[in-house]
Amino acid sequence: MHKTTAWPLALVYIALIVFASLFPFEGWRAQGISPVVFLVARIPPPYWTGFDVSINVLGYGPLGFLLALALLSTGWPRSAVPVAALVGTLLSLGMEYLQIYLPQRIPSNLDLLLNTTGALSGALLAALLEHLGALYRWNQVRNRWFVPDARGALVLLALWPWALLFPAAEPFGLGQGRERLEVVLLNALEGTPFLSWLPVRETELLPLSPAGELLCVALGLLVPCLLAYSVIGHAGRRVVFALATATMGVAVTALSAALSYGPTHAWEWLSVPVRAGLWVGVVLVTLALVLPRRACIVLLLLVLVIHLSLLNDAPTSAYFAQTLQAWEQGRFSRFFGIGQWLGWIWPYATLVYVLLRASRRELRS
Repeated sequence: MHKTTAWPLALVYIALIVFASLFPFEGWRAQGISPVVFLVARIPPPYWTGFDVSINVLGYGPLGFLLALALLSTGWPRSAVPVAALVGTLLSLGMEYLQIYLPQRIPSNLDLLLNTTGALSGALLAALLEHLGALYRWNQVRNRWFVPDARGALVLLALWPWALLFPAAEPFGLGQGRERLEVVLLNALEGTPFLSWLPVRETELLPLSPAGELLCVALGLLVPCLLAYSVIGHAGRRVVFALATATMGVAVTALSAALSYGPTHAWEWLSVPVRAGLWVGVVLVTLALVLPRRACIVLLLLVLVIHLSLLNDAPTSAYFAQTLQAWEQGRFSRFFGIGQWLGWIWPYATLVYVLLRASRRELRS
């Protein structure tokens, strides 16, 4: 029996909702009014737009869908819709309650109503798909394509395109956070005796050479493909999945560039080293098609370590730092900006998953 991926995806989505609802997590203070005053405010509030209505409904729709899907898949068909809607309502109520302590956020009973509507709509959609047999057919496809213990890999693969949406200094270069982490730690420890504990680099980080950039791009493409190969045994299905992964990666990277610099610059990231790296990555992905699953896991562990080492030994440019600031503080901050955490955490979560898989003796090729 397959373990459903809906539960971990629902937990990830809850974390994203919390991030989007409470960003930027600063300025907390009591404002001298009741935290539940928004419940008795008039509907609609003085300031609201059609975008606010749609984003609140659509934002909680996937949560209701994933929760209902998880309950349907684990033997709770009758309670799936009401429990999913109730969880969405309680989560929204908690977020609106906490927003009263954030001067930059405005709690609203209309938001609560719309979020509840979204969660209920998503749950009803999951129940409808179950009634129509779509979920049963998906389970049949999953049984043919993936091994029974594929849940962790499928969750990571589903999150990979979203991690790429946040701009990276190098295409497919997820997890490049050493330089920024050093700055955060330096600011946090400044003026304390713990500052002397902070390791200091003896040399400055050097930019990647064209060959290093080529290698980073190739390995960045190889990582999700090896992850997929570790749960797919059939060579033909591996080919299909690899083609879909490469296409998705290029498309999302172009979308990220378009959102960052404008639609006319969507493909400017395709420099000569990057194009060469893509072709080298395709060759590596093709050569790995014949590897058994256990070998894919061991090779993935090695590739991840090399990729992260290369990326974190290189600095990011000042121009790229301005791009990040635009995403985090500008119009992307509440939505696409949350992808920065996926971009930083995804390769390390994958590394932990691979280590756990590699240590399992019962894994067979």
